[in-house]
Amino acid sequence: MAADWLGSLVSINCGPTLGMYQGEVSSVDQTSQTISLRQPFHNGVRCPVPEVTFSAMDIKELKFLDIQTQSGGSRASAGQGVLSDPGVKSSGQSGQNSRGGYPANNTHSTTAPITILRKGPPASSSNRGPNQATPKKNGVKNGGGGGQMRLRDDECFGADMDEGMDTDFDFEANLALFDKAAVFSQIDGTDCNGARSRGTPGGERGTPTRYRHDENILEVKPVVYRQITVPQHGGKEYCTDSGLVVPSVSYELHKCLLASAERHGLSLERRLEMTGVCASQMALTLLGGPNRLTPKNNHQRPTVALLCGPHVQGAQGISCGRHLANHEVEVILFLPNFVKMQESITNELALYSKTSGKQVASIKDLPVSPVDLVINCLDCHENGVLRDQAWYLAAADWANQNRAPVLSIDPPVSGQKQAVEAKWTLSLGLPLPLDGGEARVYLCDIGVPKQVFQEVGINYHSPFGCKFVIPLHST
Repeated sequence: MAADWLGSLVSINCGPTLGMYQGEVSSVDQTSQTISLRQPFHNGVRCPVPEVTFSAMDIKELKFLDIQTQSGGSRASAGQGVLSDPGVKSSGQSGQNSRGGYPANNTHSTTAPITILRKGPPASSSNRGPNQATPKKNGVKNGGGGGQMRLRDDECFGADMDEGMDTDFDFEANLALFDKAAVFSQIDGTDCNGARSRGTPGGERGTPTRYRHDENILEVKPVVYRQITVPQHGGKEYCTDSGLVVPSVSYELHKCLLASAERHGLSLERRLEMTGVCASQMALTLLGGPNRLTPKNNHQRPTVALLCGPHVQGAQGISCGRHLANHEVEVILFLPNFVKMQESITNELALYSKTSGKQVASIKDLPVSPVDLVINCLDCHENGVLRDQAWYLAAADWANQNRAPVLSIDPPVSGQKQAVEAKWTLSLGLPLPLDGGEARVYLCDIGVPKQVFQEVGINYHSPFGCKFVIPLHST
C-alpha cells in the first residue's frame, strides 16, 4: 500500500531545528519507519544531495501537495516554479500518518490550494496561472472550509508583481513633471507673475482670495491717528503706544473742562475718587505689582511716603494713599497742621484715618531710610506762595535726599523748576504742557464724558483703549 504514494510531492515539517523539507516520495519503509524524498528542498532551497531519508520520530507534520495514484493525479511539470493541488492532505488527521509515514485512505477534500516554491528558470515566475498565488502565513488549515475566500485572495493578491522591477526609477524625469512654481503660487495666493489673487466681485467665480496673517479680511478705513483736536494748541503734543496723538491743553481750558463736568454731575468727590483709584493702580504697578504684593511677601510690605499740601491736589493724594493702604501697603502721610482746611481734605482724612496708614505733621517723623516710593502732591495750580513756606521746603528737601523714586500727581505748569525731581508724572483727562525733563508722563481717565469735551470745543475720542492709565511719549 505504501507503494501507491511513491512519486507524490510532500512537505515534511521536522520542527524548528531541522526545518521544512519538500520533495518527491521515492521510498517508504514501514519496517524502519522511514520515508525518503527525491530532489529535496530544505526551507525553500534545493539540497546538495539527491535524496534525503527521514525517520518517523523526526517528523512533526506531513502534508501531501501532489498525490500520485494509479488512476493518475494532477502532476506539475518539472519546469514550473510553483506547484499546487486542491487535494492536499495533512498528516495531522491521523496519528498513523505522522508516525508511519503514509496517509490515510482519505484521498480528496475541499481545501484551498497549498503551494510551494521551487527553483526553476528565471522566466518561470511570469508564467503562473491566474489562480497560482504565493504562500501565505495565515492560510486556511487543510481539511477545513474557506476555499472560496482563498480564491478571492488569490485573485486580489496573486497577480505577478515581478514585471518591470528590473528597470530603475527615473527621478529626474518624474521631478520635471512637478511644476513647483504653479503649486507654490497657489499656496501663497499669488499668480505666476507674483500678483496677489483676488476673487472677482459680484459673486462671480474667481481665484479664492488668500490673505497673510497681518491682513484684515474686511475692508477698513485708513487709521486716523489725530483723533483729538483742541481749539487752542497747548504747546506740546504727545502720542500713545499705539500712535494716537494727544495734544496738551492750557490750564485755563483744563479748568473749564473740569467745571463743565462738575455741572453735569461729575462732582469733586467723584473726581477725587477716580484720581485716587488711577494713581494707586499706577503706584501698585511701580511697586512691583503681583511680583511684590503676594502673600509670601507679607514680611516685606512696600512703604510709600505721601507728601500732601492743603489743597485739591493734596486731597487727591490722600485718596490715593487710602487705596494703597487698603492693598496692604505701608503708607506714611505727611500733611502740615493748618487751622482751617478745605472740606475735601477733611473728608478724605476722615476716610484715611480708618485705614492702617500713618499720618505725620513734621518732617522729623518721616523715615530716615529710603522708602519704596514717594508720591508728591505738594504743588498747587493756583497758589504758588506755598513754595516759599518752611514746611514745603523741608518736605521737598527730604524727598530729594531720600533717594526713592518720585511720582507726582497732577503737577502744575510753571516756568520755575520743580522743587521735587519726579521720575513719573500723572495728568488728569488731558495733559498739560509740562516742562521738559526726564520725568515720564502718564495720563489717567477720570470719567469725563465725550459731550462734555465738545462743550468746551474739544473734539475728543478716548485714547485709553482697555486701560485707565496709559503712558505718553513726547513727539
